[in-house]
Amino acid sequence: MAWAKKKSKRIAEPLDEKQLFDYAVGSLGRRMRTVMQLTRLMRAKVEKEETGEAKINAVIARLKEYNFLDDAAFATTFTRLRQDNQHYGRRRVQQDLLQKGIHPELATETLNTAYEDISEEALARQHLARKRLKQPTTDKESRRIMGQLIRAGFSPTVIFKILKQWKVPDELLSGLEDAE
Repeated sequence: MAWAKKKSKRIAEPLDEKQLFDYAVGSLGRRMRTVMQLTRLMRAKVEKEETGEAKINAVIARLKEYNFLDDAAFATTFTRLRQDNQHYGRRRVQQDLLQKGIHPELATETLNTAYEDISEEALARQHLARKRLKQPTTDKESRRIMGQLIRAGFSPTVIFKILKQWKVPDELLSGLEDAE
């Protein structure tokens, strides 16, 4: 006869404001986070009532006061890293910023600053080189490259320009336009 293990349903005690602040600082020490991300993490550590929200708001205000939490700095750093390391296009970075809880106006302002002197075509070519994608020889490879560039946040005009410079046959390009 097999003995079933009892699952202990230990409910963690809600944290007080000092413990919550220490938890938030530790979380920020491991990774940069937005106000929305940190608030979501802290909600799991406090009671679900008004007192829990008051603790979270007090900790957020204190973190902002100490300049430990700044969505504008997060957006700038995140955009620079995505642009320099992954060579992502503007659309992809904007989508990622909005998903992380950055206000749309702040995201747009940050992206305008970061991408004002950047050639989207050069960035797309850097992305292709980073992914080690070669010039396509078949329709299937062309579709794969186009999908890769779309997911990386590049506009269709830049994608078609790159494919035309690679001398992809016009019938393949028209087939790709129809697929879009």
